[in-house]
Amino acid sequence: MRPDDWQLTEDVDDFLARAGHFLRSRPALHTMPLTVTEKLRTRGAGAYGTGRADAYGTGGADPYGTQVPVFGLLEQAGTVRAACYRLPSRGLSPTRLTHGQADALAARLAGLGHSLPSVSADHGTATAFAGAWQRHTGAAPALGTRIRLYRLGTLTPPEPLPEGRGRAVGEEDHELRVRWCGEFVDTVGEVPAVGARSWAGSRFADRHFTFWETPDGAPVAMAAATSMVAGMVRIDPVYTPAHLRGRGYAGAVTAEVSRAALAGGATDVVLFADPANATSNALYQRLGYVPVTEWSVYDFAPAAAPEEPETR
Repeated sequence: MRPDDWQLTEDVDDFLARAGHFLRSRPALHTMPLTVTEKLRTRGAGAYGTGRADAYGTGGADPYGTQVPVFGLLEQAGTVRAACYRLPSRGLSPTRLTHGQADALAARLAGLGHSLPSVSADHGTATAFAGAWQRHTGAAPALGTRIRLYRLGTLTPPEPLPEGRGRAVGEEDHELRVRWCGEFVDTVGEVPAVGARSWAGSRFADRHFTFWETPDGAPVAMAAATSMVAGMVRIDPVYTPAHLRGRGYAGAVTAEVSRAALAGGATDVVLFADPANATSNALYQRLGYVPVTEWSVYDFAPAAAPEEPETR
């Protein structure tokens, strides 16, 4: 397989015209590219960054830099076999790749002068690409985040439910929604931080939020869902303030958002969980979520610069 078998573009509409059917063929596994491209299609490049890059291979190292999203697809015999995207200032996110496909993609990006901070994909793909990237660039990979992708089978709401009800979050709840998303990001160690000033550009800004509230109307937990794409809805985030945990609120609000997604016509309802968090994994499985795949993020250290020869 040649590196130039991978075709790159900045145009999300062109990318979706060619790779959209492939992405929609596995909506659960392709949850991230589906939601990312839909957000870019509807909100434009400003959803994740601003500015435009030079044409392919121009403008110095890393031609797409941190300015615009970049999309890639691998087409063989008229059929798309794999795809990838990179958002401004962020790492690479490919669909499932063979070792050969990963090596060709790494060679293609390295040949164009890209520098990558990380790769995020199913564990086998991320590992294959990390090794290929090190071979082609010398950048050493370090395994960072590990997450698990779940897909809803048969929804089984918790019994008994805690007292209260689910309620759609309105504009009057915006301050609490932003604060809880900021606390969630801090809790799980994500960057960048989320606050009132950064809200519009955050990954949460276009989500549909639900509170679980007690009978007296006090919000005690929160969950959100993406807009449906190709019949797929992803639940993210699920958050209960620390002092309110252990009372069944997270299970109740997750079940409520899951039920609403199904009622809205979703055929694939998915979420990510930290495999090291036994409590959340057990909760999601009791609700009917089934593991799909393990996900990994490898961070890349810059390749060491060659030593300058000593002068005498």
